[in-house]
Order: sequence, then C-alpha cells, then structure tokens
Amino acid sequence: MHERFVHRFSRSEPRESALAYMRGLIAPMERKNGWTLAEEAGHTAPDRMHRLLNRCDWEADEVLDDVRDYVVEHLGDPGAVLIVDDTGFLKKGVRSAGVQRQYSDTAGRTENCQVGVFLAYAGARGRTLIDRRLYLPTSWTDDRERCRAARIEDSIAFETKVVIAKAMVRRAITENIPFRWVTADAAYGFSKGWRTELERADVFHVMATTRHDTVVTRWAIDHPVHTCFPALRGRSGSAVSAGTVPTVRGSMTGRGWRSGPGIARTAGTG
Repeated sequence: MHERFVHRFSRSEPRESALAYMRGLIAPMERKNGWTLAEEAGHTAPDRMHRLLNRCDWEADEVLDDVRDYVVEHLGDPGAVLIVDDTGFLKKGVRSAGVQRQYSDTAGRTENCQVGVFLAYAGARGRTLIDRRLYLPTSWTDDRERCRAARIEDSIAFETKVVIAKAMVRRAITENIPFRWVTADAAYGFSKGWRTELERADVFHVMATTRHDTVVTRWAIDHPVHTCFPALRGRSGSAVSAGTVPTVRGSMTGRGWRSGPGIARTAGTG
C-alpha cells in the first residue's frame, strides 16, 4: 500500500515516517496519537510524526486520490453504497482550523470541536473512507486573518455540510467510482435541493428526513411526510439489524419515495 503513494514524498525521511505512521495505525494499540505511534515506530519522541503531518511538503489530496484508486481496484462493486456522515473531534483552544463550540455526535452534546464531513464506500468486499472535508463555520470564514494564521487559503469560503457532501458525491460520480446507492441521515436528506439533484442525475438514494419535511406524491407537490404513513403516527422507531431487514417491494425508486398502489417500477429490494 505504501508503494502506491511513496512517489508523493520528495525526500526519504517523510517516506519512512509515512510507512511508520501506517504501521502504527494498524498496530494493536488501544490509543493512537503522536506519542504512541512514535513509540510503536521506535522513536524517542513524536517529532518525526508531527513533522510528517504539519511541515513536510506533500499534498494530502493527492494521496487521497491514490487511496481512492486502491479502493476501487480492490473493493470496487457496482452495487456499493456511498454513505455521507459527519463527526466531531474534540479540541481545546481556538487555533485548530474550524474549531468552535458546536454539536459533536462523538460527545453527544455541544462541545469545543472540529467537524469533518466524510464519504464512506461500502460494498460486498469491504468498506472504507474515500473522501473527507473539514467544515469551516462562519466564525472562521468571516475572519480571514484567523484563517491565514491557520494556513487556510483566502479562496476557501463558507460551505454548508450539505454543499460539502454534494461536492464529494459529484466527484465520485465524475470519477466513475462504481456504486449503486447514496445514503445519508436527516441532516443531509432534509435538503430537497440535493434530493432533486440526485433524482435528476438518476442516482438511486435513500435519505432520512424529519416528519416536518414535505415530498412530492401523486396528490401534492408538497405533501407532509407525517401524513404519508398514518399508521406510524405517534410511534417511535426501532433498530433493525442490516442483516435481517425485511424486503421492501415496489415503493423505493431512484426518484424518491412513492406511496400508494400501482407502482410500475421497482429499483430493487432489501
């Protein structure tokens, strides 16, 4: 794996550090940080690991391209699913790029943290991450001096998490990543604009949304979701193992949910 992107590093030291870093990531250690990865590599201090991540001259996006090519080669599956989700990274202080008090699903509450939006690839042969973006709140993008201090380019403007997710999925489509479905939780599925874009691109998708959302049905352009399934009104959801999901017949298509009898086209079952 290391040989796939060793050419991205111009000097021998970052090449060696990158290999040591990778070995540390797959090592059976409970905690993985600069110190523990350095100890696993036999270093006396974490300086080399920190230098690899903070100062060495290499492009993370180019390495990401190599990783994506590797994933397609070994895990590529025309029936795969692209999964969009974000997660928070707890941080102290105010200097780390994108950090502020915001909701972190990792902590389950509002904390001082960074938030990243991720695109995962899941197929029959395995799953892994293939793209990522750092979410920058307006408290950062409206303060260019603060951005420059964190080495964030002036060209980077504020983007919502939905816009970030759309860009990553568009890139996967443009680069012909083999997949069948796109899925996301209600934080992304609530966006009618994105659902419409996927529909027009004929991309099959399953999106969570809220009961206050509206959808297009045979009865109305803006039909309240909670009135589409009256039998479920007032009931709480329940978790079901992905291995034992009951078959859904004839109601889910690449153009969204359609209710009522007489569905002519079925996108698939599962």
